[in-house]
Amino acid sequence: MDRNRRTAAAGQAWQIYSETLQPDVPGFWERFRAVPRMLKAVLRGRYKGMSFGTLGLLALGLVYIISPIDAIPDVIPIAGIADDTGLALWLAAVLVKSAGDFVMWERSGRPTVIVGEPID
Repeated sequence: MDRNRRTAAAGQAWQIYSETLQPDVPGFWERFRAVPRMLKAVLRGRYKGMSFGTLGLLALGLVYIISPIDAIPDVIPIAGIADDTGLALWLAAVLVKSAGDFVMWERSGRPTVIVGEPID
């Protein structure tokens, strides 16, 4: 992951975290606690706010981070850790943002959206 992508990932993570500090939006810890509920709802097909593709990318990203096999080995100073850090920031940003959307969906009474049907 090059420097510009790491900087963009860090900026996105900070922006999403800053959003959690705003009034009337789910806070960071509320979002954190909602992640297991969100994942269960996505897997059961009850929540359509996260696709299976996104869920798959999150799973692959997690496997990449914990795997001993890296695109840039961790034994290379700085660069080896930087790619994992950038990916971890992306994972965290996606999860925090998605969990916030999920909590807002829960607060709104969990409306069901049928694919292809216009939303009012």
